[in-house]
Amino acid sequence: MTSKMPRGGERGAALLTVLILVGIMGAIAVAVFGRLRLATLLAGNAIGLESARSFAFVGETLVTARIDDLVAATPTRTTLAGGWMGRTIPLPLPDGRAEASVTDGGNCFNLNSLVTGTIPDALVSRPIAIAQFTALMRVIGLPADTATGIAAATADWIDSDDNANNSGAEDSIYGRATPPYRAADTIMAEASELRSVSGVTPEIYARLRPWVCALPVVQMSPVNVNTLTAAQAPLIAMMLGDSAGIASARRAINERPAAGWATAGEFWNTPALRTLVPPADVLSQPQVTTRWFALSMNGDVAGTEFEESALVDARRAPARIIARRWTNAE
Repeated sequence: MTSKMPRGGERGAALLTVLILVGIMGAIAVAVFGRLRLATLLAGNAIGLESARSFAFVGETLVTARIDDLVAATPTRTTLAGGWMGRTIPLPLPDGRAEASVTDGGNCFNLNSLVTGTIPDALVSRPIAIAQFTALMRVIGLPADTATGIAAATADWIDSDDNANNSGAEDSIYGRATPPYRAADTIMAEASELRSVSGVTPEIYARLRPWVCALPVVQMSPVNVNTLTAAQAPLIAMMLGDSAGIASARRAINERPAAGWATAGEFWNTPALRTLVPPADVLSQPQVTTRWFALSMNGDVAGTEFEESALVDARRAPARIIARRWTNAE
């Protein structure tokens, strides 16, 4: 019995089918190897990032130890002696490099001071802090109406009730946004939350950001007058509640004793300020020690770059990191 030879058309169809199958398998192979390569790169990046962060934790330990030494060496007052503030600290790493710098983390307006009471859900607005925030915004050039509205709305954002302050904003305002959202009704975790507050535009936020912080306490802003620079005079003017005090504040900083002021009373009695009358509630607000430090770190470990900003609590030894973000502060 003889087999029939396939006709020419059938041989062509079979060849075409084989070519199509080969093409499909090739495409699948390319896709598989592409995904495998991507997965390998992602895994390598994850390992590199984890390694970089591990070294960053070592850097944190070294920096907080230096902060402990600074606090222990000058327990009754923290000054700029020694040039510690803002100085770049090189951190030796076995397979890369890193550097860190430390600044006074309390020389800012503490947004959480806009309320008083018990964290997290028994917080009420604090009028004196609202007045200070308003004064700070006016000093740095925001219109009075804008400053009043933002200060009141920020207090509403944090306080526990649903009753808006005069010129403030509560859920009824945020519910009309697209998409709608609600006020936090608790303390801010970081200053970037201010961007969600009614009246705060990107331009206003950019102007405010260097002046505000979100310490995890409802304490009035603990400004250390011994570490202020002349450019930070608005932080003193806000305590006075009048932008007319900024020139006096700047003069007081420039005339600061070499060893710093020993008490808040000495600070208010300096020649540049003694004729001014601060509100009674803020007489003891200025500090002469620093217990909150801001840490910035960046580095490169085996080709993996990292950045970190952190808040250091040095109220009790040993100092500890209580807030951390893997990027520079805004």
